[in-house]
Amino acid sequence: MAKFDEEHIPEILERYKTVAVVGISDKPDRDSYRVAEYLKQSGYNILPVNPTFDQWLGIKAYRDLSSIPRDVRVDIVDVFRKPDAAMQVVEEALKLKPAVIWLQEGVVNPEAAELAKSHGIQVVMDRCMMKEHRKFHSKA
Repeated sequence: MAKFDEEHIPEILERYKTVAVVGISDKPDRDSYRVAEYLKQSGYNILPVNPTFDQWLGIKAYRDLSSIPRDVRVDIVDVFRKPDAAMQVVEEALKLKPAVIWLQEGVVNPEAAELAKSHGIQVVMDRCMMKEHRKFHSKA
């Protein structure tokens, strides 16, 4: 398996601020909701991606990545989907040319990660964006 971009996590979190959250939930007890809410409160621009609702915390939600307007720059595609769905998400994300594909904890799909890497996209896999942000931005 190729090396991914875990060593660049601090730089990724600092540099990129627009995050499409694929598989976001509208249920506050779900990890995807809590992580996105934390990122929003930390200054990130969240683009909710879920076909089952129209908005999330007052922000327009998109049915899929292809529904995000072309003039909206997506820096990070944060994936909260089952590992076997990651390839489809990455294939769709390639059209947006994000800087980073972030596969959340438990989302491990080396083939999808390799596809993203082969298109020059940084990949973080099996890591929680909120936990990583807290680690590097602890409010001490």
